[in-house]
Amino acid sequence: MDPMHSFQDVIRCDLCEKPVPPKHCDICHIHLCEECVGKHFSDKSKDHYIVPFKLRGITPKCTKHEIEVCTKLCTTCNIPVCPHCVASSEHEKHEKEDILTLFETKTELMKKDLQDLEKSIYPKYQEAATNITFYRADVIQHSQKLTTALDKQGEALHREIDTIIQRMKSEIEDMDAQHIIAIDQQEDAINHTIPEITQVILDLKRLLTRLQDKLDTSDVCLVSEYTSRTEEFRNLPAQFQVTLPTFTPQEINREQIHQQIGSWKEPAITFLLDEPQILTDIQTEYTPLYRVSCLSDSELWTQCGNNILRLYNLQGKLLRSVQTRSGNVPTDIAVTRREDLVYTEYGDRSINLVSGTQIQTLVTLLGWIPLGLCSTSHGDLLVIMTSDDEKQTKVVRYSGSTEEQCIQWDDQGKPLYTSGYSTKYLSQNRNSDICVADCYANAVVVVSAAGKLRFRYTGPPSTPRASFRPRGITTDSRANILTSELNYHRIHIIDMDGHFLRYIHNCGLQDPRGLCVDARDNLFVTETYTGKVKKLQYYK
Repeated sequence: MDPMHSFQDVIRCDLCEKPVPPKHCDICHIHLCEECVGKHFSDKSKDHYIVPFKLRGITPKCTKHEIEVCTKLCTTCNIPVCPHCVASSEHEKHEKEDILTLFETKTELMKKDLQDLEKSIYPKYQEAATNITFYRADVIQHSQKLTTALDKQGEALHREIDTIIQRMKSEIEDMDAQHIIAIDQQEDAINHTIPEITQVILDLKRLLTRLQDKLDTSDVCLVSEYTSRTEEFRNLPAQFQVTLPTFTPQEINREQIHQQIGSWKEPAITFLLDEPQILTDIQTEYTPLYRVSCLSDSELWTQCGNNILRLYNLQGKLLRSVQTRSGNVPTDIAVTRREDLVYTEYGDRSINLVSGTQIQTLVTLLGWIPLGLCSTSHGDLLVIMTSDDEKQTKVVRYSGSTEEQCIQWDDQGKPLYTSGYSTKYLSQNRNSDICVADCYANAVVVVSAAGKLRFRYTGPPSTPRASFRPRGITTDSRANILTSELNYHRIHIIDMDGHFLRYIHNCGLQDPRGLCVDARDNLFVTETYTGKVKKLQYYK
């Protein structure tokens, strides 16, 4: 038990005997109550140094003047000093502070630092360390995918080379067969003629011998019947020349082989800024301001709470205004790959294309109401829509006016998205994933290009799911997903696999909603109630 509160030995004021005195004179070494502090100071015969009771003994003895107590700290030398030391030439020009004041200030600083370290800084480092584990795994997994792809490409090239070599070998065999047939034919003809020539030679020899030995009437008849076949035999039968094929190997061109194998984009290591920078404030004249879509790095379309779509440059100059065809308020806008503007309308259930000065209705839905939309890298349109009875929600892919794909259910046959006319934003990621900010589901729902659920992001692990209300959504060149949280004035950055990276929340954003990213990964954010579009840099 604290001796101050012991019933057997209660500490009292040395002047008035009042129990549990809160003060102590560290020079006189006596305990004092509040009322007796002034009385104690009235004794001018010596110095006094009053400290809280719990800090009694805080003043050390001077190492140079043994009878003196140090009530100051020379911050230049970082040593306690007594009044004699303070007045000495050694410390005359040095900075000095009251020991008690310094102690209390430093103690408060230490408490604050401890709180910051325990509550804020250390959890961030823990989270960063966890994310690094994910990054390392992602790098290794990605490298394995690249290696597998290279192996497959190598196998394909080997198969192609083997096929070509085998075909050339077959051609050689075919040529050999044709040559052998021709040679066999000549051989047969020659072998057939040789006996005939041999027989003619024998007949001539016999006839000539007989004529030399004895000539009679029958011999004259034989000579008369003789017909020469020499000219017949003079040319070899079916004589031909064989031109044998030759093979000239091409010099191996490593560059061409590399081109045949393929290539990859050089990796770039970038860092997310701890404090994103606002590069430009674009003040529009209209609130509430909902959506934004980049036409280029210097021009952007906006949509607010009326039926006018407006194009601004970075200086805030209004370049163009387009009124919706039906006069209804649009629900979302997007810029296509051909730099045309598309928008959806709740009132007449239409999806419309603005090209030049013309507005063309691409699709008029039956039984469905269009909500968010985005244009894909392949030129398709993705539209999220809810049914008239507000019981179903789906994402539909359109090629022009033709429905190509419908995404509505997960593998267990459960709805991927919440039903009803609620805020939903849509974006396609660089890996072709389809990302939906589903506010009422308290989640960002991400499916593959084939419509298979990949993950649901419901905020960082430490965030209660019910408090996460995502609004605008976009993706950047590194396949990171960005989604705005209007109520907390911040933007979440997550990677393509749903791992939280960091917030954008310390750059003065107010009620952020619509998001888009330009070709340089600059982020454009609409502030709902200020009517501003802010251009931010969040990479370095």
